[in-house]
Amino acid sequence: MRYAGLTDEPERRKREHNNPRDFRVMQQFTSETAARQWEMRMLGQGYEQDTTGKGWKYGYTFSK
Repeated sequence: MRYAGLTDEPERRKREHNNPRDFRVMQQFTSETAARQWEMRMLGQGYEQDTTGKGWKYGYTFSK
């Protein structure tokens, strides 16, 4: 499965998911609205939502 999510602490999220090799910060945001729009686009592309992150400043993806 491929996941996309939002967080203020991308390095922490990566560690919490056991450092997946394909963990990528895809984009940095200056507004929550832009972050949520990105998240919805990723879900539309077939990603599952990773809801465990806190915040919205960085959009990331990874697979399990």
